[in-house]
Amino acid sequence: MLIHWGQDISAYFYDVFVTKFDFWLAFGLIAQLLFGARFLVQWIASERAGKSVIPMAFWFFSVGGGLLTLVYGIVRREPVIIIGQGLSTVIYLRNIMLIVKNHAASQALDE
Repeated sequence: MLIHWGQDISAYFYDVFVTKFDFWLAFGLIAQLLFGARFLVQWIASERAGKSVIPMAFWFFSVGGGLLTLVYGIVRREPVIIIGQGLSTVIYLRNIMLIVKNHAASQALDE
């Protein structure tokens, strides 16, 4: 029974990652890696600061990875990805806009 289950799992992953491998799967994997890199950036920045921080690079990785994942979802016709990344990317862009706005206001006060 356990051997059969292991073979089923192996066959599943072979089908998903080998049989179905094409340009768009590679694109989607790269998009996901870019999106996931934002957590590594945030972790490193927080460790350096000794507290939880969200650096600007986090938001750029979020937008870049989110947009690539959105393109992947559109090409693959995946409604869950389209809805999730479409809304998330708008939020990431808005966060960047707020950061830039607050930075500009802070610079004006310092002058």
